[in-house]
Amino acid sequence: MKSTLTRMLTLMLAFMLVVPAAAGAAAAPTVKGAAEDLRSALGRLLGEHAVLALTAMQKGYDGKADFNAAAEALNGNTEDLTQAISSVYGAEAGVAFKKVWNSHIGYFVDYVQASAAKDSAGMQKAVQNLEKYRMEQAKFFADANPYMNEQQTAEGLKMHINHLLDAFNSYTAGKYDEAYSYQREAYMHMFMTGDGIAGAIIKQFPKQFPGDAMSPASDLRSALEQLLGEHAFAAAVTLQKGIDGAPDFNNAAAWLNMNTEDLTKAIASVYGNEAGAAFKTIWNSHIGYFVDYVKATGANDAAAKQKAVNDLEKYRMEQAKFFADANPFMNEQQTAEGLKMHINHLVDAFDSYVAKDYSEAYMMNREAYTHMFMTGEGISGAIVKQFPDKFMQGMTPEKPAAPMVSKITLGLGSKMLMVDGKAVKMDVAPMIKYNRTYIPVRYLAESLGAEIKFDNTTKTTWIMAGDDKLAFWIGQDVMELNGKSQKVGAKVFIENGRTHVPVRFIAELLGWKLHGTAQDLMLTKEMAHMGHMNH
Repeated sequence: MKSTLTRMLTLMLAFMLVVPAAAGAAAAPTVKGAAEDLRSALGRLLGEHAVLALTAMQKGYDGKADFNAAAEALNGNTEDLTQAISSVYGAEAGVAFKKVWNSHIGYFVDYVQASAAKDSAGMQKAVQNLEKYRMEQAKFFADANPYMNEQQTAEGLKMHINHLLDAFNSYTAGKYDEAYSYQREAYMHMFMTGDGIAGAIIKQFPKQFPGDAMSPASDLRSALEQLLGEHAFAAAVTLQKGIDGAPDFNNAAAWLNMNTEDLTKAIASVYGNEAGAAFKTIWNSHIGYFVDYVKATGANDAAAKQKAVNDLEKYRMEQAKFFADANPFMNEQQTAEGLKMHINHLVDAFDSYVAKDYSEAYMMNREAYTHMFMTGEGISGAIVKQFPDKFMQGMTPEKPAAPMVSKITLGLGSKMLMVDGKAVKMDVAPMIKYNRTYIPVRYLAESLGAEIKFDNTTKTTWIMAGDDKLAFWIGQDVMELNGKSQKVGAKVFIENGRTHVPVRFIAELLGWKLHGTAQDLMLTKEMAHMGHMNH
């Protein structure tokens, strides 16, 4: 059996052929660089940790035969994270990190075992130990890096712990929709954690990590990698749930569908809504063919299994043609080969799971996940080459509060905000409340090119956009525009640590037009002077 490292190197070499490397002037925007790669690697490993941890927790609680293999995969992720830390801070620091990090995995195991035994005291003890863990882990990072604030890091770790506990508790209570919603939040939050750690390391060692980890091109790469990686894991979990006849199969499938919606929005933000619809049709077809394969496997129908494989073969050629038609920097045949690898990973992982070769199944799941990050890097690199002007940076705009923004799209329940083709990850999704669509004010203001300030004493939120100054108060449905009182029609409120405001009201006040429904909104505005983006 090939080692994980050998498999990953093989995958990397194979995918390098899919999209040609960027060429041209040094000033051209790029998704590649030491800083960009660090951001990608930490996001990938931390995101994987969240999904594998929840998988192991579910398997342990349910007493599944593949629990040990799931735990083994989680340990493999820990080894990779340890190597990443060691590569920056040395082997001794790596050992210290691994000891602390492993402790919180052990406490989650304690919580699962106590939950299965209905031992409330044991559950509480595990929670208390996780509280101690987060303080110890925060101190490790603060001691290693002067750019990581200990208290803020501890708060971020608390959010990670709460995401996993909330997802697990919802699962054991049979609230599967809630469980998968928390799981998505846990996954996405770890990419934000990765961004924070990567940024601090780059500040600490700028010569070791040249590049711009937070450039528009890097943001695009990160967003596509996150979504494609999530697709791989969501597909693998859904296939397992399907063959097992699990009660949460439909909820796992809904998770996969939510991921498809976000991927579609990402494609549409670059190539338009018509292209987005075409992508979605093709992409959904391969998910359907995987479902056909699962059903045929359950029925021991060899002919139906072969038909599903044949359909997946047709899919990959159609999907490759879509990308090649959309982007001249994506070679159709090479892209088709990359898609074949994706299909083989998932089929091989599923077949191994059915054959009860669980270690192989989880190894292939990890490879499927890793491969999708290479895919995300390739697609984002091709998009940046195709539209370099959209990803240029560095010049200060004439007015700092007027970035080059003309179209913003957001979806109810989705944490992906698209701002003129640039993906912005939110930690809280838009929601419906008081019959209005709300969004965290920070993300709305920044997307509209406005500044935001918060006065904790008076509980006042200020938004400054050009010559306009808006003031809101928590719990009130009135606001001020340039000193004049206005009725909002719905209260401003705080939830999940974010101040939420009604999208339509603020956007229209600032001259933006709204299109679509409460479920899917698009904001547009004609800009008299676009200038250059400031990052």
